[in-house]
Amino acid sequence: MRTTTGWQAAGPTALRRTSLERRDLRPDDIAVQVDYCGVCHTDLHALRAHDQHAKVPLVPGHEFTGVVAAIGPKVTTFSVGDRVAVGNIVDSCGVCGMCEAGQENFCRSFPTLTYGGADRQDGSTTLGGYSREYVVRDAFAYPLPSGLDPAAAAPLMCAGVTVWEPLRSLGVGPGSRVAVAGLGGLGHLAVKMALALGATATVISRTQDKRDDARKLGADDLIVSTDTQQMATARDTFDVVIDTISAPHDLAPYLKLVAMDGTLSLLGYLGPVTVEAADLLIGRKKLSSAGSGGRLATAEMLQFCADNGIAADIEVLPSSQVDMALDRLRRNDVRYRFVLDMSDLD
Repeated sequence: MRTTTGWQAAGPTALRRTSLERRDLRPDDIAVQVDYCGVCHTDLHALRAHDQHAKVPLVPGHEFTGVVAAIGPKVTTFSVGDRVAVGNIVDSCGVCGMCEAGQENFCRSFPTLTYGGADRQDGSTTLGGYSREYVVRDAFAYPLPSGLDPAAAAPLMCAGVTVWEPLRSLGVGPGSRVAVAGLGGLGHLAVKMALALGATATVISRTQDKRDDARKLGADDLIVSTDTQQMATARDTFDVVIDTISAPHDLAPYLKLVAMDGTLSLLGYLGPVTVEAADLLIGRKKLSSAGSGGRLATAEMLQFCADNGIAADIEVLPSSQVDMALDRLRRNDVRYRFVLDMSDLD
């Protein structure tokens, strides 16, 4: 086994520094020295849900960048020293229809998650990127284009590909009218990507507070969702509404903003929802969702971001301040993504 150091759950709101074991490299594995790891709302949810008395440890972190430290004997796509990025999926069955279509994120036997998942060969629980080293199949690591800053690129591997998936699948391009509900870790990247694809972008927020931020990102406007007049004026306006709101909420006001034959794509809240059929019927509107992306889409997203100068707006903290980062994330006190510098684990 390979030994490294990382941050393991010590309670629903705290982590502790500890020694971790990684598997010995299989023929198609690479070992990645993790340099930067993003802090995602998923990490918060996982910590809250984790049973502290369980024998299975929890090490969060599923969006990270680093360099290749070692390679297995059958690896030909990477060399030691290469810059790489890893996201929230580290394996899949590879043979189902979804995997064959390049949508490993929809693997019918469920993809292996970067942490809290079950290794497909030995059944061990995967431990995430809040650590100095991670061992992963080479097929689920991605070359990090030279034009991307490794710290600002880390959130692209979760938040970035999550918004890229619907933007691409829904055909957003020149002339498309996109609205983004919620200007956070996902939302700010959705605005940047929509604009780079040639669309116009409008932000929907509960208050005026983020109007200046929306403008700086290049958005055309900000609609205050609590202002009934503004929402009524924008009715039937947008071809695509990207909904990144993480709390339960009424979808009806956002469906009303969708133009005829347009789509509301739910990315933030993935629990039960209630929809009136008439809100879809009037205008032939569609309701969809998305999450993460397959290998082809992830590689495409990284190159698109490099070509268009897109990266997350981040605040970098030493990994020793992970508890503070999680506490501030709970309070939405970040513009727009925390990234942990893992070098203090040496």
